Formats: sequence, C-alpha cells, structure tokens
Amino acid sequence: MTTQDTATGTGESTDSPVIRREDPLGSIRAMAAAHNNWGRWGQDDVLGTLNFIDAAKRLEAAALVKTGEAFSLSQPFDTNGPQKGWRRRTNPVHTMTDTGVDAERGNQGFPHGFGGADDVIAMPLQCSTQWDGLGHIFDRGKAWNGRSAGDVVTSEGDLVTGIETAAAKIVTRGVLLDVGRALGPGLGRNDGELPDGFAITPEHLAQTIELQGPSSEVRRGDIVVIRTGQYTRVSRDGWGDYAGGSAPGLSFSTAPWLHRSEIAGIATDTWGFEVRPNEFDGAFQPLHQIAIPNLGLFLGEMWDPDALAEACAADSRYDFLLTAAPLPITGAVGSPVNPIAVR
Repeated sequence: MTTQDTATGTGESTDSPVIRREDPLGSIRAMAAAHNNWGRWGQDDVLGTLNFIDAAKRLEAAALVKTGEAFSLSQPFDTNGPQKGWRRRTNPVHTMTDTGVDAERGNQGFPHGFGGADDVIAMPLQCSTQWDGLGHIFDRGKAWNGRSAGDVVTSEGDLVTGIETAAAKIVTRGVLLDVGRALGPGLGRNDGELPDGFAITPEHLAQTIELQGPSSEVRRGDIVVIRTGQYTRVSRDGWGDYAGGSAPGLSFSTAPWLHRSEIAGIATDTWGFEVRPNEFDGAFQPLHQIAIPNLGLFLGEMWDPDALAEACAADSRYDFLLTAAPLPITGAVGSPVNPIAVR
C-alpha cells in the first residue's frame, strides 16, 4: 500500500488499511465490518449518529453565538440549478397559482379588495441543498442498523427511518473545515479551490484543523461542514458537470475518521460528498455505502459555505451554532434544508 500524496490528493491514506483498488467489494466489506454502529443505540434506533446531539451539546453550541451574524448555507432552489435529469432528478419548478395580476383584475373572488398570491413547487428532494436520510443508501441489501432494505423502504416510503424522525434533532455545534483554503498554497493555488478529483484524506483534515486553529477541533456531536471550493468555481464558471461529474471530496479512507470522531453529520459543497471519480474502478459512491447504512451518519450535499468561510477566515473562528432541520416529510429518504450558521 502506498501513502497519501498530500500534494495531489492521489494515493492512499496512511489511516486506511482497506483501499484495495483491485477488490472494491472486498474493501467495502472489510471497511463495513471494521467501522459499524449497528446496535450501538439499540435495535430499534432510527436516528443513527444524531444520537450524539443531546441537550448539553445544544447548550454548548448556543454559547458560541457572539455577534449574532447569521449565514444561510443553502444554494438557491430554482430552475437554474445543477440537475440534468439523472435518475429523474430535475431542478425545482416553481409556479404561481395566484398573482398580483389576478388581484388587480378582480379574478380571485375575494370581497372588499382583498387579494393575494399563492405558489407551488415541484422538485426531487435531492435536487439542491439537502440531507441524505438513513433510508437513502443500502449496503448489500441492508439498511441502517442491519435491517433488510425492503422492510425499510417500500413504495409507501421509508417506513422506519423516514426523515421526519430527524425534524427536531439537528441543532448543534457546527465546524467549518475550509479544506480548499487551507490546502491551496501547498497545491500552488491561491483561489481556495481544490481541483476536481482531489481525494481529501484524514491527513488533509488534520492539516486543515491545525492551520485553522483550536476553534476547528472536531468534537462528538458536531456537524462538520467541508468547503472544497467547487461550489465557488461553478458559481463563477457555470454548472458544467457539477451534478455527478468529477469533484473533490472525501476519500474512502476517511471512513475510520468519520467513525471515531463521533460526529453527528457532515456536509460538503459538492454534489456527492465523496471524491469523484471514486477511488475504485467500477464503484459507485462507496463511502456512502459505509457512512449511511453502516455508521448511521447523516450526509449533507450541495451546501454553500462561501459567505460563512469568509467570515471565519476574517476572525479565525470556525465554530458556530448550526441549525439544519429537514422538512418533516413523512417517509422521505432525504430533505431539502436551509442550514443556518449563527456566530
């Protein structure tokens, strides 16, 4: 096994004993066996790593608010989004059902000059800034906590771990790891953007934490927000292949770090969280296969941390109160979210 080349994001992390590129399934099996939370919170658990967030954690997070500045970490929800139709994922379609024109012309049927506007939106739940729920990904036919996938998610939805179970849970300490900005100088870049295909390893995360300082220490129950800079790039240059194409992201070798850090969730500014192309030939999102069904870890995708990152860089304070509640859509395996960071 080779060691990670920190200058290029290629090669294998020294933290990973099981990236065997010639044996993807064997690597996945070994990683799942070594890093697994099934039964940790009982056989009936539906929250996974959100169990790490408790009342004391929320009080810790609330104490981080110093200035009252608030930052939305959401991309826009509109037809100008990144989706291109893969697996029937489209951008949101927003339609007005009542308008000011109708009100002016008296077409609404209300008395005494009363008028109003109504609207409707149609969209896949994974089309923009979102959480992956615990029913979103399976590993060899098993869902979170070892349940049979077919017993969990049917045509009726997620009957066990539907996203509504997390509706009041995600208020905690957030930590921004601006990996793009931290690693940029070592890559010969001054734009704060990692190149597509760059695999972020535990060594890179540790390097980022060291450079950012003590407020970046990752603790039990945190939500970690990873900024790669890819969203900055596509915001400037156009979407291109943002949805499903090459991207910087977490290496498969970060699975042990995700497990032992006891974080409640992790989110990135990319479409698919992990590095793309994936690190195994013929594989599809193998880190998802470990993180969601085996660790019970909530994954956020397509977040926009750019404004927050500027504020954090300005005063070297990288932790904050984060609220990121999913919509309580009964039986859903994911949800749009408007994460709010308060400093």
